[in-house]
Formats: sequence, C-alpha cells, structure tokens
Amino acid sequence: MLAKALAGTQVVMTVVKINALEIPPQAGDEIVKRFTARMNSLTDVAGFEGFELLRPTGDTETRWFVYTRWADQASYEGWRDGDGAANAHARPSASEGGETEGDADEAPPQRPVSMGATLLEFEVEVSAGASGV
Repeated sequence: MLAKALAGTQVVMTVVKINALEIPPQAGDEIVKRFTARMNSLTDVAGFEGFELLRPTGDTETRWFVYTRWADQASYEGWRDGDGAANAHARPSASEGGETEGDADEAPPQRPVSMGATLLEFEVEVSAGASGV
C-alpha cells in the first residue's frame, strides 16, 4: 500500500461504499425524490464525508449508483448497524412528502423502486481535489 510507504505520516483511511441499484427507467424521478427527502439524515452522522446519487447516462450502464464516503469502516458500520440505516430506508413521514391516510405523520407503505442492489466497497488509496484555480 502506498500510504504505508510514507514514513512518519499519519494515514486516515477513507472508505467508499457504492450501492449499485437496478432501477426501472420509468422510476428515475421517484428514486431522486426519495433520496432528496432523506438528504439531511446523513449530515450529522459521525464519520460521514459525502453522498452522491449517480444517474446512468450511457448506453451500456443502466444501474444507478449511491456513492458514499466515510472516514473509516467503523463509521460506516456504526451508521449501518444503528438507527441511521433503518431510518434512511424507512417510509417517509408526511413532513417528508409521504402521502397520508388518517394520521398526519404516517405515510402508507411505499413499494421499493429498486429491482435489485449490489454493494461495492473500496478504500481510497490515492485522492486529488480541485486545485482552486
């Protein structure tokens, strides 16, 4: 590993999780709506560094990618195994745009948009940011 070759340098290992979702073409707007409604749920999670929902644009790839960055594996596991993941995958409340019947804060169950998913996991070895120019 290149990072280990840097003697005397403290290495912080960012991890990337990419959830590859199989989304029917007609469901694109719905998946965007659902992720947008839950965006704020990650901002205060310890170790969370970033999120992007990637829509396929080419002819060969039809899957959508949910790209997240975490300070380390323990941060991701804390979110995954705690209330964070369960809340992120729960049905939206009325205040988050869920339709209601009866109780104003309870939404009817939503059908899953994805037809399947695969979790891809990575550690960041080399990274570059914008030069600021």
